[in-house]
Amino acid sequence: MSFDTASPIAITLGDPAGIGPEIIAKAFRDAGVDLRGCFVAGDAGILRRAAQAIAGAGAPALPVALIEAASDAGDLPPGCIPVLQVVAPPEGAIAQGEISAAAGRIAGDCVVWAARAALRGEIAAIVTAPLHKEALAAAGFPYPGHTELLQAEAAAHLGRPLAEVPVRMMLANDELRTVLVSIHMSLRDAIEAVSLDGVLQTLRIAHRALGAVLGRAPRIGVAGLNPHAGEGGLFGSEERDIIAPAIAAARAEGIDADGPHAPDTVFMRARAKADGRGEFDVVIAMYHDQGLIPVKYLGVEKGVNVTLGLPLVRTSPDHGTAFDIAGSGRADASSLVEAVRMARSLTLVS
Repeated sequence: MSFDTASPIAITLGDPAGIGPEIIAKAFRDAGVDLRGCFVAGDAGILRRAAQAIAGAGAPALPVALIEAASDAGDLPPGCIPVLQVVAPPEGAIAQGEISAAAGRIAGDCVVWAARAALRGEIAAIVTAPLHKEALAAAGFPYPGHTELLQAEAAAHLGRPLAEVPVRMMLANDELRTVLVSIHMSLRDAIEAVSLDGVLQTLRIAHRALGAVLGRAPRIGVAGLNPHAGEGGLFGSEERDIIAPAIAAARAEGIDADGPHAPDTVFMRARAKADGRGEFDVVIAMYHDQGLIPVKYLGVEKGVNVTLGLPLVRTSPDHGTAFDIAGSGRADASSLVEAVRMARSLTLVS
């Protein structure tokens, strides 16, 4: 793929106690031209430690090159990690694998910087390395994750109430895409969040975003909430009273939506096969785990998280901070590289 290195992509550091810095260093070491024009919005010292960790004792580490502006990223040759220092260096060492407010503050501040740079048009896209939600909360950020933080930054930039900047999470890999009606909340609250307006809004966002990517109206399969999609009201009434009317309203707007379908089979029907695409281009899932389990089961190393509805392009790997292996050199950077590739493709249609 050819791309314009004058339109840089920021990769945010993630939680420095997790695998974010490590997979960033591995991606720059191994992905070569795929990361030309990308830079790290973070801290040079943390990246140097990560580069040394993956190099091994006594081995030369990939050099870290400090840049003065995002636009400088495309001028650097391969074989180094461009870092724009967007946070103050930590006062002490960040312990690997431990939740801390200091690590959460660094992770959150990097995302805020990148969001504002993207909203100002200084960068083409954001790729976010994993942060830890408890650490983010400990640092005082009132958001459960990246998606909600980015939504708040976009709303503030646009001068709109949060409700007027609706966003949705899409998880995607080569075989399956799914978009969630609700994101980070308890299962009990997620069930309460299944509303006609919420499902219809999700259908509209998915239709608009996927239509731009595919160049045609996407075929959207809609999962039910209950077993067997409610079985005509025997196992729950949400399909009959909420989800089906939302689908009918979407179809009246020209959206190719179908369902509600049994949640335990609709993802299999949508999955792309070796001999061609699946029955649906995307599945609308009613809550977080309903949609994420099928995508992650197919392999987190290829999964990418995309935030739909923002006035900027944001992708991320389909995994978390992996505190249990942080600093060990075992983390896989494949999903981060896929997230960069996805971000590049989305900048071409945004």
